[in-house]
Amino acid sequence: MLRVVIAEDSVLLREGLTRLLTDRGMEVVAGVGDGGALVRAIDELHGAGALPDVVVADVRMPPTHTDEGVRACVELRGRYPQLGVLVLSQHVEEQYAGELLAGSSRGVGYLLKDRVAEVREFADAVRRVAEGGTALDPEVVQQLLSRSRQVDTLVNLTPREREVLGLMAEGRTNAAIARQLVVSDGAVEKHVSNIFQKLGLGQSQQDHRRVLAVLAYLES
Repeated sequence: MLRVVIAEDSVLLREGLTRLLTDRGMEVVAGVGDGGALVRAIDELHGAGALPDVVVADVRMPPTHTDEGVRACVELRGRYPQLGVLVLSQHVEEQYAGELLAGSSRGVGYLLKDRVAEVREFADAVRRVAEGGTALDPEVVQQLLSRSRQVDTLVNLTPREREVLGLMAEGRTNAAIARQLVVSDGAVEKHVSNIFQKLGLGQSQQDHRRVLAVLAYLES
């Protein structure tokens, strides 16, 4: 019998998940409503020699309802690599989803609530993650790959182009960048043009290319 811990701040949803998994032969050994309580519950179970097979956790939980759940999962994976973690959310938190998969994709899942079409599929995903497999929504994979391609694109920038892009991120104009780097305005314009080209920002995005370039820099 698989042993499961559920972390979900909605009492109704937490109880619903408990019933769903129990009806399919799993044992829910704890149910908590925030990230801190999740970490404490797993630590206590581990201390008692009863580490569960898998955690099913929401991303956004109290007190701030931002990323407490997935941050707790990243922390727990660092402490207990053998613990399966299935994140169930309405949102893709790219940074933490990437961190969950960075060390090892074994026993990791990330599903979007609105895209879970069948109860059976969800239960199968929980079981698969508990047994060391993966369960990733295609939308999550697509966003992570998009982020990876963006970061890889920045690798193609020269040190000087990165410096120019960094000054752009500070809100500097081309003229201000030229003064800072003690180069001509034309040299800066050439660097900026190269940056746009390497980031794939074409002329059709003329009005927004500078903003998009800065966003790519900040997200890297």
